[in-house]
Amino acid sequence: MRVFVTGASGWVGSSVVDELQQAGHHVTGLARSDASAAALAARGVAVHRGELDDLDSIRAAAEPADAVIHLAFKHDFTDYAGAGRTERAVVEMFGDALAGTGATFMLASGLAGAGLGRPLTERDASPHVGPDALRGGSEALAMTFVDRDIRPVALRFAPTVHGAGDHGFVAQLARVARERGVAGYVGDGTTRWAAVHRLDNARMVRLALEKADAGSVVHGVAEEGVPSRAIAEAIGRGLGVPVTSVAPEDAVEHFGWIGRFFSLDVAATSDLTRAQLGWEPTGPTLLQDLAAGHYVGA
Repeated sequence: MRVFVTGASGWVGSSVVDELQQAGHHVTGLARSDASAAALAARGVAVHRGELDDLDSIRAAAEPADAVIHLAFKHDFTDYAGAGRTERAVVEMFGDALAGTGATFMLASGLAGAGLGRPLTERDASPHVGPDALRGGSEALAMTFVDRDIRPVALRFAPTVHGAGDHGFVAQLARVARERGVAGYVGDGTTRWAAVHRLDNARMVRLALEKADAGSVVHGVAEEGVPSRAIAEAIGRGLGVPVTSVAPEDAVEHFGWIGRFFSLDVAATSDLTRAQLGWEPTGPTLLQDLAAGHYVGA
């Protein structure tokens, strides 16, 4: 397939691009900088230069594609509402560009915010609906594309897609622990984060491209939920610093912006994804990657 990927040079996107190419798909990647363009070209990826705000340019890249995998997102935590508006405008544009073509549209989504009091499953609809919702309500919007002769698939990624070189949430927790001299967890440490190794996640995306039904929700989840205390303890061991509880009301002051996310219970299953796609994660666990020093090295 001819596949256009936004976020193609990012942590998740670069592994997805490699997986797609190895499977014989022809990939064009969106590049927002010279460095990103050079990195993609070095891997044999066709490069389309553009920004998320330049809808006409992105549309031109999407229209000839058999599939669009939208992984890019403006992670602006100082204006998250604005980032959501941008996301909705981009997804609306993809809907218009692909309408009537039978093309596949896959978009990155998340697991947070359902507030169910139990692990999220693929059958649980996103609670974020409408332009003012989290991420612009983009997952719910994309699911309506079935009625426009588009094959939408929601890619719900675990909050930590981990591995060597990851600079995401767990790396931020390790940075805070190094600066503070203590590895913290919130409250009693029983809140959980689902987790998946980067390469397992990339394989799940490729299998979803090839096999998922229209309107499917798939979960990039290998571990249903790693307790926050266990994460803090692994960081503490790696850095040689004590481990301590941080009161929920002090989480943002202690951890900074990531305190809001580390306070959430984000557990999810992937039983339906595994059954539908024939996917079985084989990579290291989050705690194994922490023990290997990927997050706590100098």
